[in-house]
Amino acid sequence: MRRREREITDISEIEDILNNSVYLHLGLVDDGMPYVVPMNYGITKDEADGHYIIYLHGANEGRKLDVIRKNPNCCVTMERNVAPFEGRMACQYGTVYECAMGFGTIGIIEDPAEKIHAMKVLMHTQTGRDDFEFDERMLSIVTVMRIDVKELTAKRRPLPGSEHK
Repeated sequence: MRRREREITDISEIEDILNNSVYLHLGLVDDGMPYVVPMNYGITKDEADGHYIIYLHGANEGRKLDVIRKNPNCCVTMERNVAPFEGRMACQYGTVYECAMGFGTIGIIEDPAEKIHAMKVLMHTQTGRDDFEFDERMLSIVTVMRIDVKELTAKRRPLPGSEHK
């Protein structure tokens, strides 16, 4: 990260971004070309080693799945508290934000029990609720994906002249 003064290292602040962003951008590589798609997500930590796991869901066919099957390497970005600001001259305009960026591998979940778990995590992240039930028919009409995050960074761009406490 070039601008170290913007890096967020406090794990509680990073997890606040991860748990409270609205959506993420999933970045994949399709035959050497970038392919990025915004998606809803669910996030949790692996109980064994503490790495982050991100769950996604989507249609049972399409470009995204074709790309994932060819190349499981991916990246994600998520941001929150995004707002433009003005300056006295053009180069002083900008945007405040908090964001997290991660790299990992993505795969398609086949196990029905893991799919149910993933969908519950996703719905909890999106709604804060834990009372959703999923049956076999519901699971058959979606593909559920799992990202094992191997590297994660976060940063903040505050309003110029202010300091984040």
